[in-house]
Amino acid sequence: MKKILGYPNTFFQKELLAQALTHRSVTKKNNERLEFLGDSILNSTTAIWLYQRYKNISEGKLSRMRSTLVKGETLAEVARFYGLGEQLNLGIGELKSGGFNRASVLADAVEAVFGAVFIDKGFDETQEFILKVMHDWFEKSDPSITDKDSKTRLQEYLQKNSMQIPLYTLISEKGKDHKKTFEVQCEVKELNLSSKAEKRSRKKAEQESAQLILEKIGIS
Repeated sequence: MKKILGYPNTFFQKELLAQALTHRSVTKKNNERLEFLGDSILNSTTAIWLYQRYKNISEGKLSRMRSTLVKGETLAEVARFYGLGEQLNLGIGELKSGGFNRASVLADAVEAVFGAVFIDKGFDETQEFILKVMHDWFEKSDPSITDKDSKTRLQEYLQKNSMQIPLYTLISEKGKDHKKTFEVQCEVKELNLSSKAEKRSRKKAEQESAQLILEKIGIS
């Protein structure tokens, strides 16, 4: 593998990159823990960049801008731009269901790659890598634009159409504290629609389940 996310693959620990690209449908040694780590580093890098770039922007607006840059839809766009889906190691079921192009799978893989770079090379080089990979997305950030997350968009759509807000239910919590996952169901009773998502945080699972409902409705 000569490149990863558009840049030369200079990993010293090759097994880290292999793990970052391995979905949980393949083996227990998958990219979930690296995703957890990469998510934190991406958030820190994005916060630092925004803080330095926009000197007079309020904390609230900086937070909204960061949320837009690190959300799953943005990371999936990054993954598709660099063709990351073609490099993923997926189980047969995921392959058949189109997992190589599923937003949640792609976004998790991007974060996992960032986590692997951190373990291999440390924070400074990881920060530099993230800023290179996401340069175009960072440069397009605009304080005047407030991009809404999936839960907000779904709720506004339902309210606009005189329907009740969605119901989010925690189905299960799995694993030990350091690698716990949360499965959440989002239900829109009036449309007879529901979806489930399992992520490393309850908040992420709620956002992903809301996004799946939006896709079922036909809202991209």
